[in-house]
Amino acid sequence: MKYVTQKLAYPYFIAALALFAAQVIVGVLAGTVYTLPNFLADSLPFHIIRMIHTNALIIWLLLGYFGAAYFLIPEESEREIHSPKIAWLQLFIFVFAALGAVVSYLMGIHEGREFLEQPLWVKILLVVAFLLFLYNVSMTVLKGRKTAVSTVLLLGMWSAALLFLFAFYNPDNLALDKMYWWYVIHIWVEGVWELIMASMLAFLLIKMTGVDREVIEKWLYVIVGLALFSGLLGTGHHYYWIGTPGYWQWIGSLFSILEVLPFFAMVLWCFHMVYRSGRNHPNKAAMLWSLGCPVMAFFGAGVWGLMHSFSSINFYSHGTQITAAHGHMAFYGAYVMLNLAFFTYALPQLRNVQPYNQILNMWSFWVMTASMAFMTFTLTFAGVLQTHLQRVVGMGYMEIQQQLDLFYWMRLLSGVVFVIGAILYIYATLGPIKNQITASTNLQPAGK
Repeated sequence: MKYVTQKLAYPYFIAALALFAAQVIVGVLAGTVYTLPNFLADSLPFHIIRMIHTNALIIWLLLGYFGAAYFLIPEESEREIHSPKIAWLQLFIFVFAALGAVVSYLMGIHEGREFLEQPLWVKILLVVAFLLFLYNVSMTVLKGRKTAVSTVLLLGMWSAALLFLFAFYNPDNLALDKMYWWYVIHIWVEGVWELIMASMLAFLLIKMTGVDREVIEKWLYVIVGLALFSGLLGTGHHYYWIGTPGYWQWIGSLFSILEVLPFFAMVLWCFHMVYRSGRNHPNKAAMLWSLGCPVMAFFGAGVWGLMHSFSSINFYSHGTQITAAHGHMAFYGAYVMLNLAFFTYALPQLRNVQPYNQILNMWSFWVMTASMAFMTFTLTFAGVLQTHLQRVVGMGYMEIQQQLDLFYWMRLLSGVVFVIGAILYIYATLGPIKNQITASTNLQPAGK
């Protein structure tokens, strides 16, 4: 580790992993309600559990991005972070806002818009924390070396902050509401977050493969172009049935095909760089997560997204368990695995030791990935059956839910296994370090 302020990433990673644990445990509670409908019905209703589950996901992912930025920006800019005090203040505000949101939900105080349920004061605090972060890292980059990695990361972060401002606009017209709602939800995860993903993966590849920086950056620009081009207009596949003009069926279907390309390019990019390097990096667990991330993202966000993005298919499958299958695999592959890859790479350096507990870490990779794949297949089959019975045969919704009971039990089982994998990961990365020597030098080959 070259710069003192890289240590700012450590508390962000700790907070992120704590929320990660809470998120997956609450997810198991939500899965239990599907199998036992009266479970916690009086004390903790399902809609509150779901809010906590989805909001915790977004918050801990953002905390991971912030921490990753504080770790990589000093190395990319070749200077210390502009203000460590601002970074600590940002962390306090962000975590306080997240906890305040949970307390508000438990008290029944929320705005009711899916994923944007946060009370107004929480949204304001989140924006304040985001602006503090943007000022801090932007000043660092402006005063230091400019690279493609830091530039793309800043573009993604600034775009995410600006698009979140649409969360404050809640028009009375439902069609307008959904249009602007998707500006946040879709363009975040299928647009600007892909820029964050690409820049973090580029940093990891530069450090772990030793491949020439210029080569990796050329790939980075291609992926960024594909992500922005396809992601912005690909939002159209959410406009099919909300009262927007019919031409969105053509635009949404066409650009949904193109949305697969950046994820496929990331798979080729990562594996080509590793093959080209021919290096055996000591942090094998970080390499495993870094290669697994684009693969699972390609299937979850790309293939499963494309599976029901055509208007002729979406007409039947919209809002079924197929959507849940896509959402779970996409978030896990594209963004959860991205953070876990970065944590695995950075934490040994932050703790000033050689890569540790790697076998346990890699076991957690396979346990979580296998359980998420099983959950995705389970929900996909449930969604196909639900689509046929509800949209073709015409059975009632609640009657169909009884037909899906076996799938919900299988989903719950996979969720429990996933929690076990998450606990293994947290123990592997934050647990005791045995038979280790202090890392006296930086472990990664320096990128040019």
